[in-house]
Order: sequence, then structure tokens, then C-alpha cells
Amino acid sequence: MQVAAGKSVLGGIAIGRIRFVRKADFNISDAAAASSKTEMKRFLNAQQQAVKQQQELYQKAQTEANADIAEVFEIHAMMLEDDDYVDAIKKLIVEHQKSAEYAVKKASDDQAAVFASMDNAYMQARSADVQDIGQAMLNILQGKDTQLQGSEPCILAADDLTPSETVRLDKKLLLGFVTRGGSTNSHTAILARSMNIPALIQCSDVKENWDGKLAVIDGYSSCVYLAPEPDLLEKLRQRQQEDLKKQALLQELKGKSDTTADGKTVHVYANIGSPEDVSAVLENDAGGVGLFRSEFLYLNSRDYPTEEEQFTAYKKVVQTLAPRKVIVRTCDIGADKTVDYMGLEPEANPALGFRAVRICLTNHDFFKTQLRALLRASAFGNLSIMFPMIISVQELQKCKALLEECRKDLEQQGAALGTVEIGTMIETPAAVLCADELAQECDFFSIGTNDLMQYTCALDRQNAKLEPFCDPHHPAVLREIQMTVEAGHRHGCWVGICGEMGADLSLTETFLRMGIDELSVNPKSVLAVRKAVRSCSLSEK
Repeated sequence: MQVAAGKSVLGGIAIGRIRFVRKADFNISDAAAASSKTEMKRFLNAQQQAVKQQQELYQKAQTEANADIAEVFEIHAMMLEDDDYVDAIKKLIVEHQKSAEYAVKKASDDQAAVFASMDNAYMQARSADVQDIGQAMLNILQGKDTQLQGSEPCILAADDLTPSETVRLDKKLLLGFVTRGGSTNSHTAILARSMNIPALIQCSDVKENWDGKLAVIDGYSSCVYLAPEPDLLEKLRQRQQEDLKKQALLQELKGKSDTTADGKTVHVYANIGSPEDVSAVLENDAGGVGLFRSEFLYLNSRDYPTEEEQFTAYKKVVQTLAPRKVIVRTCDIGADKTVDYMGLEPEANPALGFRAVRICLTNHDFFKTQLRALLRASAFGNLSIMFPMIISVQELQKCKALLEECRKDLEQQGAALGTVEIGTMIETPAAVLCADELAQECDFFSIGTNDLMQYTCALDRQNAKLEPFCDPHHPAVLREIQMTVEAGHRHGCWVGICGEMGADLSLTETFLRMGIDELSVNPKSVLAVRKAVRSCSLSEK
């Protein structure tokens, strides 16, 4: 038996034979091509076919995953027509007399290297997207077969899988996958989570000679067992069956209340990142949205999104989910999320730098565009506004003053507006220590535990080497949560958690005993958290 460690993308057990994916071997020469005109024609034909393929994958992902995932392929189609990328390929063909294959490979490698060299984890993950579209064109140019699976169910093993390869996989024949490369921010990892497939990435021990061997992916312990011992195999089979039973039982909790055994009701909401995630909120029966990250509008645009574009997106979510509460976090750009058009300068310590509300309070026009869109959308449902990275009462007051200014302008213009609750994210020790004063200025707190842990424990959340040092049960962070709840309640302010700790079932009872009023988690965790809430009895010591 061999045990290999990696990084789990999704908890779960997969048992089956390994099918090692041998990628197409491209024979690409850097010699001068006979005819630039012919090579240009071949490239344009491949580009056109690749765009068509991405559009077909978009349709497939909409059916088998969700609209948010499908958008990956819409973006791929746009990347295939990106002026800088296409010009680089054409220049190699025309000015350097290279073949279409060489030009596509060189331009793709160059652009992927630029993304890979960035400090930002999100942008680094885009490197795989560029390689994906480049490979799609090379497959077309050289007539390669893109079929990865056989006719039997299997665990796929590979150096890496592109998003296009992942979405093409037949789920009925895919038990799980394990790769040498990849990152948890990659679209391939997101696709795996969306399709509920146990997967392990960054498993450096993956080898071609694994092909055909029996293996078990244990997503809980982040390892893969090759040719497992009979006793261990039986134990993991039982764990797999228990998982299936638990998933079936969770479905029975739909429509049930989020109330403890002794009558304490809390709200279990969902975190979402775009309007397309609304279906997951409804599918998992979340009571509302505790965190709607508005960054998707900025990250997916080539320029500042207009008030109308933002209004349309917010209205769609609020109106679809009404009367459920939808809490929208104002723009949290900066740190690990940047866009070129904002012209943000590189910083030595971006997590401590020019980000979130600091940008908004510096650029009032940009901020007011979002606030106006939010206020207009509030007329169509139950919308609340939450400000991120607040570290002082003065910052919160400035945000509220700008919001009030926007309200008055809209009222003078005769716009219909709803009633809006105002909230503050508590994600720095400074906010915790000022919680008494902040609570007097807003209606609710939402604790962002990911950043709160980062800033309290001095642990850069983007640094993978620090993961072993992260402790979600760290007493300092738990004390800060308790202090926040007490300060909020002293001033009639309800308190929720929207960070990843909210989905940690080992902490559910602890949070309820602290007096937390709301837990907002990823949609797929809603029913599991509901089960944990319903099994608690706070009257018992």
C-alpha cells in the first residue's frame, strides 16, 4: 500500500481504479513556416472552432453545474478573442514566420507566465485558463483526441486538468480525481466542488505507473491510498456509505426550522458571489443571504460597472429571494482581488493596504455609484448593506453620510426605495475593540472570521506555508467573537458570522452559547449547519 498526501478540494471518499491521463503530445517546431498566409488561415480557423467549443461547454456547464461555473467558459471565449492575446499570436506568424501551433503555444505560455508570476492568488489561478484555451486551439490544429475517460467508472490521475477537460468529463463514470498541480482557487477545483466530486490536488507523488491500480481518495484526511490494505479498504467503504446516508438525511431537513432542541432559533443563511448562486440558496433552503460579495461585478468587468449594471444584478437577487433577507457587502476590492482598470499600485503588504472601504472612502464617485444601485434595488425586496474593513466609528459614519446623500438625491428624483438595515463587518482586532461604539451606529455586525484570524494571529491567509499554523479554535479569535456578540447585544445590534468558521460544525454549539444570532455559510453547508443547530440543547451544561 502507498499513501500519498495532497490538498483536498472537497471532503468525501472515492474508491475505484486509477486511469492515468496522458495528455496529447504536441510536435511543435520553431522552424520558419512555408507560408504566413496559410498559417494565419489555420490559426483563425482554430480560433473560431475553439470559441464554438467554449460556447458548447458553457451550455453543458449550465446544465450539469450552475450558471456561475458556466460563466468560466463564456470568459474563455472572450479570452480567445482578446486583442492582446490574438495580436501576440498574429505577430509571431506574420513578423517571425512561425507556424500557427508555435505561435499559439508561445503566446499562451508567455501570457500564462505573466499570470503565474503575480502575487495575487486569484490572478495566479488564471494562468491555467490561458493554458486551457491555448491547448484547445492546439488540439484543433493537430487533430488530437480530447477523450480522457474510458467506458468504466474510474478515478482520474493527471499532472493537471483544465476547466474544459473537467467539465467534459462524464460524471456517471467519474469517481474522483487526483492531480500533481492545481490550486484551490482554480476553476477546475471550483468545478469539482460544484459537481460534488472528491478531488485531491498538489499531490506530488502521482505517477503514470498508478494506471489501473485500485485507489481510495480520502478527502477528509487529504490523502490517496494506492492498493489499500483490505482492513483499511473496508473501513473506508463503510465511511463512504455513512456519507451517502448523511447526505440523504440532510435532504429531509428542508423546510424545517433552525431551532435548537430547547427552542432557541438562529438564522442559517448562505454566502454567495454572484446572482447565479441564487439557485443554490433555494436548492439548499437557506433562510436568506448573509453575505453577497459584490466584487464579482468588478472582477468580471473590463471597466467600472455602471449604476444600471449593478442595479440589475442586485435587483435580480433581491427580487428572486424576497422576502428573504439579502445582505450585500459593498466593494471589497484590493488585497488578493484586484482589477487593472482601477490602477491600484502593487503593495508590499496588500492585506494591510489600500483595500475595501479605504478605496471607497477615497473615491466617492465610484462608491456612490454602488450605493445608489443598492438603494434602488432595495425597493424590490429585503436588502441590507454591509461595509467591510471598518476599523473606526469615523469610517462607518462617513459611509453612512455618503449613503444618506445618495438616498436624498434618489428621493428628489422620485426613485422608489426600500428600508435598509446597515451593518458592519467585524474582521480586525480594531473593530472588535471599538464594537461598543460601532454598535451604536448600525443595525447588525457580521464577523468575517477569515480576516479576523489573519489579523489577530498575524497569519497571511494567502501563504500556503502557514496553513498548519491556522487554528480555527484559537482562543484569541473565539474571545474576540464573544466580545463582539456582547457589545452588539448591549446596543440592540444583532450579530452573525459569515466567515468559514460559521460552517465548522465543531463550533456550532460554541457560537450558539455565545449568543450568535445568524450563521452564514456556503450554500452546500446550510443543511449540515441546520442539523447541528437542531441537535443542540443550550439549557444543558
